[in-house]
Amino acid sequence: MILARFLGPRVIVLVAVLLAAAVLVPAATLALPASSPFHIPAYLVPLIGKYVCYALLALALDLVWGYVGILSLGHGAFFALGGYAMGMYLMRQIGSRGVYGNPILPDFMVFLNWKELPWYWTGFGEFWFAAIMVVLVPGLLAFVFGFFAFRSRVTGVYLSIITQAMTYALLLAFFRNDMGFGGNNGLTDFKDILGFPIQAETTRAGLFAASCVALALGVLVVGAITRSKLGKLMVAVRDAESRTRFIGWRPEYVKLFAFTVSAVMAGIAGALYVPQVGIINPGEFAPVNSIEIVIWAAVGGRGTLLGPVIGALLVNYGKSVFTGLAPEYWLFVLGGLFVLVTLFLPRGIVGTIDHGWSALRERRRAARAEKGESMGEGGVSSQAAE
Repeated sequence: MILARFLGPRVIVLVAVLLAAAVLVPAATLALPASSPFHIPAYLVPLIGKYVCYALLALALDLVWGYVGILSLGHGAFFALGGYAMGMYLMRQIGSRGVYGNPILPDFMVFLNWKELPWYWTGFGEFWFAAIMVVLVPGLLAFVFGFFAFRSRVTGVYLSIITQAMTYALLLAFFRNDMGFGGNNGLTDFKDILGFPIQAETTRAGLFAASCVALALGVLVVGAITRSKLGKLMVAVRDAESRTRFIGWRPEYVKLFAFTVSAVMAGIAGALYVPQVGIINPGEFAPVNSIEIVIWAAVGGRGTLLGPVIGALLVNYGKSVFTGLAPEYWLFVLGGLFVLVTLFLPRGIVGTIDHGWSALRERRRAARAEKGESMGEGGVSSQAAE
């Protein structure tokens, strides 16, 4: 009860739905026969799991954009770094089952005549080490980048451009074969994760459940942060940074905290994404991917917690439909959607609904107050007549 009062009913309901999906979707795939109307085909599970990972990524962006006012166009980089950390672990699990049968070196290194495993691949044979890197690498990059950017008081469009430049620089670096990450082909042909065959239906169901649980935890974390005193300070930095600084707070530290936490969440989303789609390559660093994340949050409604989740699910479902029907027009549809939302739904779907409900309650409250005043006036006039 105390938790519901602190986080709000919307957060509790969303977490309950996600935890229910983590149980019901795998059950509908594994336990129900194909003839059942509630059966979910196995091929849909990783697709829906991918959408859930995107929802976690959109929620991560919402923490910095919706509540602190930092429009990051580089969150695709944190997502990709988390994905590469998981991909390196999955590549090490292939062992001698690769095309060249080398138990130590991945196939692309054998093909490029590498003689030994690079030092930065050391440790990725263990899941616990890869899990630490999934959190540490994006978080450390965000901390270092944010420390210098926010301390220099880089804000607005300039900060957005710098974040996009960071993403593009990583894209160019990871495309190079001598970086040791598979070049333009990236990392793929995964076999196992934690000893389980990655293509097995049970493994895919487990990865989907893990994605739902991660998103539920992300909602709880963001909800707890934004509804705390720190969350109010974040909104103050977003709406009036100069005044916040004037009364004695350090906005750069607030931004740095939110930016680092957001990057860690994006890295976790990338780590869960890779085993479900089966590949990670430098294309994930593409600036257009980071722009798409902004569109998800804008469509759903930034600063609403629920909005980015809904936006990510809806836009990516639409992407799957439109790329199947008319793939050459999808980017035009995406751009048009962003323009329409900006012009006619600037608060996004959830933000517009919330605003409408607030306006309706305000009108009802005003109507009740007016009715009460008129009744009071009527009582006074009748007493005067007596």
